[in-house]
Amino acid sequence: MNPTRLFDFPYYQLQHFPLEDALVTKVNGQWERTSTSAYIQKANALSRAFLRMGIIKGEKIAVICSNNQTLWNIVDIGVMQIGATNVPIYPTISGEDYKYILNHSESTYCFVSDIEVYNKLIEVKDQIPLLKEIYSFDEIQGCRNIKELLKSGADESNQTEVEVRKESVQPNDLATLIYTSGTTGKPKGVMLSHNNILSNVMDSNNRVPFTAEEKYRALSFLPICHVFERMLIYLYQYNGVAIYYAESIEKMGENLKEIKPNVMTVVPRLLEKVYDKIFTTGSALTGLKKRIFFWALELGFKYEPYNRSFFYDLQLSIARKLVFKKWQEALGGEMKIIVSGSAPLQTRLSKVFNAAGLPVMEGYGLTETSPVISVNDARNHGLKFGTVGKVLPNVEVKIAEDGEILCKGPNVMLGYYKDEERTKAEVIDGYLHTGDIGHIDEDGFLKITDRKKEMFKTSGGKYVAPQIIENTLKQSRFIEQVMVIGEGEKMPAAFIQPNFEFVREWARRKKIDIGTTNKELVNNPAVINRIEKEIEIVNKKFGKWEQVKKFELTPDIWSIENNQLTPTLKLKRRVIIEMYKDLYDKIYRS
Repeated sequence: MNPTRLFDFPYYQLQHFPLEDALVTKVNGQWERTSTSAYIQKANALSRAFLRMGIIKGEKIAVICSNNQTLWNIVDIGVMQIGATNVPIYPTISGEDYKYILNHSESTYCFVSDIEVYNKLIEVKDQIPLLKEIYSFDEIQGCRNIKELLKSGADESNQTEVEVRKESVQPNDLATLIYTSGTTGKPKGVMLSHNNILSNVMDSNNRVPFTAEEKYRALSFLPICHVFERMLIYLYQYNGVAIYYAESIEKMGENLKEIKPNVMTVVPRLLEKVYDKIFTTGSALTGLKKRIFFWALELGFKYEPYNRSFFYDLQLSIARKLVFKKWQEALGGEMKIIVSGSAPLQTRLSKVFNAAGLPVMEGYGLTETSPVISVNDARNHGLKFGTVGKVLPNVEVKIAEDGEILCKGPNVMLGYYKDEERTKAEVIDGYLHTGDIGHIDEDGFLKITDRKKEMFKTSGGKYVAPQIIENTLKQSRFIEQVMVIGEGEKMPAAFIQPNFEFVREWARRKKIDIGTTNKELVNNPAVINRIEKEIEIVNKKFGKWEQVKKFELTPDIWSIENNQLTPTLKLKRRVIIEMYKDLYDKIYRS
């Protein structure tokens, strides 16, 4: 059998390479393995229970899960194979957003992972009239549990009805409704069919260097409610890759050493944090060890994937033995591919990780494109730093006159739920208008230069692309987060969240008293002057109209919880401007 619907993947795996560790989650300190066979059995039990509850084709079932786990996959398959629609929701958004999504999607049931999510949902449940019941993965007092459904579905007498439902599901039927986290306004419900995501799995398949025979292990920690991680989960299943779910971001280091994965997906922010930690450790070395560390780093920053000199490769092999081997060990020691997506990756980080023997492949896509449009692949000269790789087969990209990237293919969404007007505005003649600016170079590699919606014009009529400037500024050890501002103003400026940990270490070494609080730190003249020097260095790389002329430091840590970042760690630009209106006025009005 060849998969044609998303729920076909586990059946395909069972037929071709059944695994004992198809899905693995740590429960009470022990890794709990679910075989391919058990995975399917439990999904079928849920489907049987759903049918006994009267769930009909097209009905919406929501899932809010704080951490990736096996039960998510079981619900996913159990829902889709009876023709219902999975509505995954980010756990970190507000209760008000839960209410909006559940009402807008008309979800009738909701699965929650834990008491924190449950409590947030209970606060607004009375305002969600169509929501009939909540089921939890964890044991929560007063909340019904998924075990009840698995027990109800243990009776196989209606399995024939499940098979009939499965047969009735067509590739172009709606499989999932994904609400984009959104940097502005209310979340949009992106309608993706089975074929949208499945075609993306198949077209991405020739860009990954693993096969079932190699028995790869994947570590999954990016939110599975995001289509990037979810598509990869199906891709892993198709290739017989054992999927291990990380306990949390805090336990990533521990889990990496336990699992020794061969593949994982990341967002650039994680690689930045890994690099910062390594850099801090290296900076603390002394004498010859310190010189060797920084020699290896400089060598890494010059790395090219092809046509390297014999002398460079000789140095690189020494650097890998003396320095980079420790990097590999920190990621489990057996990593063969890291796929980076969701935001731009600094070229120097891509180079240094690849030099270290940790192949990072950057890709590009949107929720609306299921998600991959292009991705790098080190084989066959398919990797070029500073680009997001070559466009997938069966996917077409063209560049509009204003530089916007337009995408057409089987991966392009069915449309926005209950918003035909917006769908028509963004999908024209089959081409999705991505909102990103870029170009395809002479070798066929796609390069993203900025977000169309994020570009702004100064009062002098000059266009500024903030993302490029921000990514360059973030290469500074002193800067954790930055947002370039200045739409309609006479010059660009920036809000900057310092790297508090590094700045404190710098102040300690320099014997500078910067106080004990973040507020004292951001108002300290020595800190301000030092960051100003970092900006002066970066400004030289840009035209005069693009240079950051003024900046203000913010005392709080930008995060999802503090509402400055989306769940995929993108800047909420309008929110940040409103949040720091006093600093904005200080820059432009004082």
